[in-house]
Amino acid sequence: MEQIKITAEDGEIIDLFVIEQTRVNGMNYLLVAESEDDEAEAYILKDTSNEDAMEAVYEFVDDEEELDSLARI
Repeated sequence: MEQIKITAEDGEIIDLFVIEQTRVNGMNYLLVAESEDDEAEAYILKDTSNEDAMEAVYEFVDDEEELDSLARI
């Protein structure tokens, strides 16, 4: 399973495992978890970086409407 590192707002580096990746309406999303354990909590990240960016910039999706529509996928 692919692993990524993200930097939290407080500067802490968080390791996340990518479970699934999808593209919806031109936006890239990742389904990630803090461990490979089946019981681990999962999160959805949205790629908010510019097309020209050297590295992707991801934000946690916290909008309930957006989460509901992504959950159906």
